[in-house]
Amino acid sequence: MSGNDLILVINPGSTSTKIALFNKENPIITDNLFHSLEEINKYDSIYEQKGMREKIIMKWLEEKGVDLNKLVAIVGRGGLLRPMPGGTYKVTKKMLEDLKIGYQGQHASNLGGVIAYDISKKLNIPSFIVDPVAVDEILDEARISGMPEIKRRSLVHALNIKAVTRKVCKKIDKTFYNSSFIVAHLGGGISVCPIENGKILDVNNANEEGPFSPERTGSLPVGDLIKIAYSSKYTYKELKKKIIGKGGLIAYLDTNDGRLVDRMIEEGNKKAELILEAMAYQIAKEIGSMATVLKGNVDAIILTGGLAYNKRLTTWIKERVEFISPIELVPGEEEMLALVEGAIRILNKEESAKIYEEEVCFND
Repeated sequence: MSGNDLILVINPGSTSTKIALFNKENPIITDNLFHSLEEINKYDSIYEQKGMREKIIMKWLEEKGVDLNKLVAIVGRGGLLRPMPGGTYKVTKKMLEDLKIGYQGQHASNLGGVIAYDISKKLNIPSFIVDPVAVDEILDEARISGMPEIKRRSLVHALNIKAVTRKVCKKIDKTFYNSSFIVAHLGGGISVCPIENGKILDVNNANEEGPFSPERTGSLPVGDLIKIAYSSKYTYKELKKKIIGKGGLIAYLDTNDGRLVDRMIEEGNKKAELILEAMAYQIAKEIGSMATVLKGNVDAIILTGGLAYNKRLTTWIKERVEFISPIELVPGEEEMLALVEGAIRILNKEESAKIYEEEVCFND
């Protein structure tokens, strides 16, 4: 890359599209383009929003006076594609087909690669996605659930998890492909995973397993869950919402905001203290469990995501797991930077872009 080259980064969310222009790793302009619910509700599917969002992005580029000839690549957030190894992928025909149908589910992130491709095609430059949630590198033995009808799946906050791992590698003088970490992504959902030599070997599915989180139940006693499911008290949709969306902190304390929980504790609310400490306890247990995957060879435990800003929570976690390895705090998320860094590694020929059709299984 030369000094004047620009990379456009597109990160679609449910009601907004984060967008940024980078010169190498340096953000030139960042913005969050909001879409009203009235506008979103005009469309029957997420894919149908493509034209609307793309039009807004092009208008934004025009308003900011961006010289499109300086763009050398466009990178979009990866969506719910087929299970795939991590890395930076060139957007290709089959990938576009799977993003269009939402192979593993409907989410606004499915539009990232599609919009990136559409704009890049007009400019005759490459488009990429980086480490989508569909990244699946887990061990074969990690896929076994205990019930043949159910296979454990890898759906993980891969983009931020791999980005913070690279960041910590630089700090402690390790290389990404010759290191071992446990990363706990602490957000609305909680993912804890062991990473060895750049690969995520296991992970709790943040929607279904592991610690409870601000709005998800995590793992539950199966027998009691079966009783509730057959009690006729809830519909399928209602029970699923109790597990994903209205579980965890919000079920116990009527809030999914860790800052408000902290305030409750400071005001002497013993229930709030118990529940937050229980969440820290479950996170620590999951970290300890994942240490066995690495046979105890852990260079560092990384705590990241929005909840990693909560000093009370991270202190409780540290007290239980720092005997395993040093703790590194990388609070928040750096998705936009992670996306551009993935593209830069390809443009600088540090890595080769992966091809979706060569990396995934199409036996369906």
